[in-house]
Amino acid sequence: MTGNAHPLLVVRDLCVSFPARGRMIPIVEHVSFTLHEAEILGLVGESGSGKSVTVMALMGLIDMPGVQVSGSARFRGRELVGMPQKHLRQLRGRDIAMIFQDPMTAFTPVYTIGWQIDEQIRAHERVSRRQARARTIRLLGDMGVPDPERTAQRYPHQLSGGLRQRAMIAMALSCNPTLLIADEPTTALDVTVQAQILDLIRSLRATHGSSVLLITHDMGVVAQTCDTTLVLYSGRIAETGPTADVFSAPGHPYTAALLASIPPLYGPRPHRLPAIAGMPPAPQDRPRGCAFGPRCNHVHESCRIAPPPLVAVSPGQEAACVLPAEGHPLPPRMPSTLTTGEMMGRGP
Repeated sequence: MTGNAHPLLVVRDLCVSFPARGRMIPIVEHVSFTLHEAEILGLVGESGSGKSVTVMALMGLIDMPGVQVSGSARFRGRELVGMPQKHLRQLRGRDIAMIFQDPMTAFTPVYTIGWQIDEQIRAHERVSRRQARARTIRLLGDMGVPDPERTAQRYPHQLSGGLRQRAMIAMALSCNPTLLIADEPTTALDVTVQAQILDLIRSLRATHGSSVLLITHDMGVVAQTCDTTLVLYSGRIAETGPTADVFSAPGHPYTAALLASIPPLYGPRPHRLPAIAGMPPAPQDRPRGCAFGPRCNHVHESCRIAPPPLVAVSPGQEAACVLPAEGHPLPPRMPSTLTTGEMMGRGP
């Protein structure tokens, strides 16, 4: 982590429940984390683990009737949970911005890219149309968009996926936000464009001083980009800690299984990659104990009684697993699994 260590966002005991079939179904349960200034935090997990719901709750973007959001999320000391929409609208775009997963649906198709970025700038700052357009063109150029003046006059469907994503990042940065939330920013992009987008996100804290909350299911992206990693499984925290520590010595079997499923860059080619058997439970069908228990190779009776609390694995690293608490560490990583250094491109 670079920059100073003052907390920018402090989330404590965040819970999100949706009404269904006459009862409230918990989707996110007791999620807590701290994001410091100029830090990049990775929120990791399979589809349906609650990553997007967590950040949508923070942004106040869940408007389904009957949804219950509880807990605390303090951004620079201001409580986001329960904040009136009028005040949230003042924060969104200006202080907290979001790169949405699909830029094709995030942009309005009937307006040009430039018009939409101009609109956000003018919604939060008192500038003229000409000043807003000048900033839009400059931002598009900074994001590596070729011929930004002409691109600003195009509609979303006229741009490639990579250019739309760059334009989405330009819009998110248009008011110099302190916190940038990136929801799967490399989804559906080819590997070359993915690398360019990740380089761009990593450079944001140096060029704009932004903290980044990065949502992804790709452990390789986390290794390249994030200072801290938070692993979610079925709406609950499985593990959290410095990325290097989580990758080198995972304390939760789910984290270890995610890492083991990554194809190796070096050594003999495995005949078959390890896979996690089964599927995550539906929120209404979570087991009484550890949600990962039915898929876990290390499950034992104490896992089935109640969800295990977070216990220390190493300084700054915690896992919701009874193994560290009972003094039974996970077996050593498989030799074919990538090390953190390899995933970051530093070789074996």
